Amino acid sequence: MLRYALMRVVGAIPTLFLVVLVAFIMVRAAPGGPFDTDRVLPAEVAANIERAYHLDEPLPQQFRRYLTGVLRGDFGPSFRYSDYSVAELIRGALPVSVKLGVLAMALALCAGISAGLVAALRRNTLTDRVVSAIAMTGVSVPVIVIAPLLVLFFAVQLGWLPAGWSSSGGGSRWIMPIIALALPQIGFIARITRSSMIEVLESEFIRTARAQGLATATIVRYHAMKPALLPLLSYLGPAIAGIVTGAIVVEQIFGIPGLGRLFVQGAQNRDFTLVLGLVILYATVIILLNLVVDLLYGVLDPRVRRT
Repeated sequence: MLRYALMRVVGAIPTLFLVVLVAFIMVRAAPGGPFDTDRVLPAEVAANIERAYHLDEPLPQQFRRYLTGVLRGDFGPSFRYSDYSVAELIRGALPVSVKLGVLAMALALCAGISAGLVAALRRNTLTDRVVSAIAMTGVSVPVIVIAPLLVLFFAVQLGWLPAGWSSSGGGSRWIMPIIALALPQIGFIARITRSSMIEVLESEFIRTARAQGLATATIVRYHAMKPALLPLLSYLGPAIAGIVTGAIVVEQIFGIPGLGRLFVQGAQNRDFTLVLGLVILYATVIILLNLVVDLLYGVLDPRVRRT
């Protein structure tokens, strides 16, 4: 198990380095700069600004300087928010995004697994068809469409929930963003759980358990649940990536002061260091959580550790 874990950790390091390198090159290759304004700055002023932020150095030297700072936990100063460093901006927005992502993932797992189990146990019935249709709808409709529809129905027409993020919204302001972020993952999880559970229920050891007179609930709980959820565990990596990327859209639509909205503002303002810091943070989180999923899969399925 230790060898398996070390192989996964070692494999994650070059992936993260490649993400940092590609993100740095793409950000610097984008047209415009962080200090471009409607008023043309004098050449001496522009040169002094570039010198202060080391933008006058060759690109390889800039990357080496930036990478050295990242290894120390320093993402540099924000080019647009002059009184803040990138690390300070991330620390301020991180708790909101973490809460949104955790709650959306919890909802997706609870609702998706429950719906998939119900559909599998009532295979080829009306319930199965309804659950499959809802799951397909959730998979097909993107977050950028789901979120405005929720606002139109629950906020504008019914007036039940606040349309955006406000300090007076209380707990109700979380409801629509969490639902919008979780719905696509609910569809994926429900479909995976359904197909996996159907396959497990047709296995030899399940037929043996039924021949022994065990109740269906007992068979599902003690015999079928664990092997049926193994494929779902392998999907948690892509699911987490979907939650992270979907949060950028959801936070922008609902005006949530999280990392996603900060990322959009940084891109619009051409704030190089802010965009790079958020890309590195997102990549690190996704890589680490995928690593955790791989390790959990290795714990639950010994066959994986032998590969």
